[in-house]
Amino acid sequence: MNWHAMTAQQVLKQLQVQRERGLTQAEAAGRLRQTGENRLQEEKHSSIVAKFIEQWKDFMILTLIGAAVISTVVSFLNGDKDLTDPIIIFVIITVNAVLGVAQETRAEKSLDALKQMSAPSAMVLRDGKKQKIEARQVVPGDIVFLEAGSFVPADGRLLESVDLKVEESALTGESLPVEKRANPCLRENTPVAERVNMALATTIVTSGRGCMVVTETAMNTQIGRIAGLLMEHEYKETPLQKRLAQTSKILGILALVICVVMFFVGLWKEQPLFEMFMTSVSLAVAAIPEGLPAIVTILLSQGVQRMACQNAVVRKLPAVETLGSATVICSDKTGTLTQNRMTVTEIASASGRENIRSEFARQLLTCATLCNNTTVRRDANGRTGSKKVIGKYTLLGEPTEKALVEAAMKSGLDKGELDQKYPRIREIPFNSTVKQMTTEHRWGQQIMRVVKGAPDILLGTCDHVWIGNRQETMTESYRQRLLCQNETMAGEGLRVIAVARAMGSEPLCLLGLIGMMDPPRPEVEEAVHTCKEAGIRPVMITGDHPATAAAIARKLGILKENKVDQILTGQQLESMTQTDLVSIAPNIAVYARVSPEHKVRIVKALQDSHQVVAMTGDGVNDAPALKSADIGCAMGRGGTDVAKNSADMILMDDNFSTIVAAVKEGRIIYDNIRKTIHFLLSSNIGEILTIFLAIIMGYSSPLLPVQLLWMNLVTDSLPAIALGREKGDADIMRRPPIAREKGVFSDGLATQMAVEGLVIGMLALIAFLLGNRIYGLFMARTMTFSVLSLSQLFHVFNVRSKESLFRIGWFSNRSLTIAFLLCLGLQVVVVMIPSLANIFQVVPMDRTQWFMVMGLSVAPIPIIEIQKCINRIRN
Repeated sequence: MNWHAMTAQQVLKQLQVQRERGLTQAEAAGRLRQTGENRLQEEKHSSIVAKFIEQWKDFMILTLIGAAVISTVVSFLNGDKDLTDPIIIFVIITVNAVLGVAQETRAEKSLDALKQMSAPSAMVLRDGKKQKIEARQVVPGDIVFLEAGSFVPADGRLLESVDLKVEESALTGESLPVEKRANPCLRENTPVAERVNMALATTIVTSGRGCMVVTETAMNTQIGRIAGLLMEHEYKETPLQKRLAQTSKILGILALVICVVMFFVGLWKEQPLFEMFMTSVSLAVAAIPEGLPAIVTILLSQGVQRMACQNAVVRKLPAVETLGSATVICSDKTGTLTQNRMTVTEIASASGRENIRSEFARQLLTCATLCNNTTVRRDANGRTGSKKVIGKYTLLGEPTEKALVEAAMKSGLDKGELDQKYPRIREIPFNSTVKQMTTEHRWGQQIMRVVKGAPDILLGTCDHVWIGNRQETMTESYRQRLLCQNETMAGEGLRVIAVARAMGSEPLCLLGLIGMMDPPRPEVEEAVHTCKEAGIRPVMITGDHPATAAAIARKLGILKENKVDQILTGQQLESMTQTDLVSIAPNIAVYARVSPEHKVRIVKALQDSHQVVAMTGDGVNDAPALKSADIGCAMGRGGTDVAKNSADMILMDDNFSTIVAAVKEGRIIYDNIRKTIHFLLSSNIGEILTIFLAIIMGYSSPLLPVQLLWMNLVTDSLPAIALGREKGDADIMRRPPIAREKGVFSDGLATQMAVEGLVIGMLALIAFLLGNRIYGLFMARTMTFSVLSLSQLFHVFNVRSKESLFRIGWFSNRSLTIAFLLCLGLQVVVVMIPSLANIFQVVPMDRTQWFMVMGLSVAPIPIIEIQKCINRIRN
């Protein structure tokens, strides 16, 4: 129901409760049975077993399992009880599944964090008496008392408020505590952030007192609706997962086609049926890079480690690459783009803008500090957790008043000394009706009255104005100047207050205006520029006022000057259909006065317009959008637990510029994964061609399944992992984002792999033909096995870059050099040690045979270097 649109009496009547007595214990117990406890529902998570089974559903893994089963069946039908090949296959896919589960075991904790934020107890009125109960026992109709420092246990309609202010920034995005009033009856479509007659669950009372009648509990509260949005979120694959899934299907289909083709070729050649089955399985093994899923996981893990060193902690591995594809970054304003603390930035008088370090500013800030209830607490260690610390002092109080005291202290003033020198005699607290605060102080033998408040109100009560260093009569001209100054500063997104004073019985003299704002983080402007240069569009999504949001967005370069049509409010969004929103979303730079539901709609609208969306945020209100986005980035220091546990990545330094580093790392990782696929598949094409052409020519298979597995899982995998250590190209952040529809084999990679695979295959086939003619089948297989393994090791240097090895440096990737030497040694050991040679069915080679093998194995490097040179000449 629209409780905010009803009077307090109407709400009480609707909830069937009396203000003076509250609910009876019996009524409360009955309602508790009806509505349930005031707690959030828990999201069900997959079990470890379910996650493990999920890892086996990859098309490439299923195809490989099929190959292992076929191998086992054929072996038994042929009377061969050797299960080495299928055992190796099952071991590899099991290890891959374990790695996947290990990365997904961090179950979602969003709802747990939301529950921890809930108030543990509440002061209620029951049977006409105040009593403290557990927050989970609160029911609709309970009369709850609120006071400074308390959490609000449920959503409620205010019945009474005395200078009541509530901190709602984590829920609504409003950076300042909101003044609450029980009297107004609001419009039905009033945004959540503007419902001043409502108190919302998990928000904090910062000052004043009041009481409310509970209207909604548990999942029906505003924070419950957020929890519901989190539970309704559907899992989305990242671009990397989609591309790998596509690659897996292509390779799996290729393997099946090869099996079918070879079967019919065998029938045509009148080869034994079982032998052809074994050959087909060998080719299927050759076609599929069995180690690819595990290698990709390792490459992503390496990226995670590098990003952690740059203060970006990734919670979900595939999300690392998604940043490289991001086309839009949706960022909450408060605490993400800004510092989440009010700061004085402008001072003005009737004469115009004044220097914030001038004597006039010092005089103005003196009065503003006296008419101020901020507490300055000495802090010997200079450390106070989340409270604002200036030098050796901690400031406690309202953000606006703390900003005034901070500005005064930066000007060399000390509030404690001022309070002692000009002791306060009387105070008239700030009132929402008169919108001003008044204090009286002893000023020598006189009484000085200081007033601060809303400029438009205070201007109407002042008879004098301060000009230069003297007091003059307030004229209509001066009044208009000050009103104009106020409008200009407010238009810049500043919160403006006026300060006036009077000595004794003199009329008030308006001293000047003070403008303050939650300032942008100093590093964000450069980060925004870098994002734009990288083809990424930053978008601000906030619960703040449109003017404030626009001013910050213009300063940061998110919003262009005089582009009002790039701003959309939550109220405007509410009246739109999702189709309409999708059509305009690509052009909107700032969304203001939005609710959590709006943020999710915005993210989905951008996704529907073919954008890869990254969302940054720190508050509870950001959680659904963080989870709906392709990648959610939460703030580690100022972020709530809800935001952190809903995100894919946490920025530990709360620094927007860290996203830039993460985007760069994501692009590097994608490039390196692409290089890995390039290396593995070009090598596998060489293996396929070697076997296929030998069979076509009437020879027995030049390679056995166990030899293919050794190459695919050992001599291929280690160099492939080392490719993940390659540094990005210099222009990587000047390229456009990786298109969502762009396949892994785009930009001529498929052709390049085919050519390189042909080179490797022909070199191995030459080794087989020479070995078979001179030394026989066993030596031919040994030479073929060695040439394929070693030529692939040398070939890995070719795929490091499109540039020549002589330009990038042969050994600039130290990890790759080590992997090369290690695999080279392993291949030699397999051939030289008799026990291992028996497993892999190879025979020792003499010096001449090794010379032939090495000559053929090194050949890919000069051949591909010539190809690179030709490509450079053509381009």
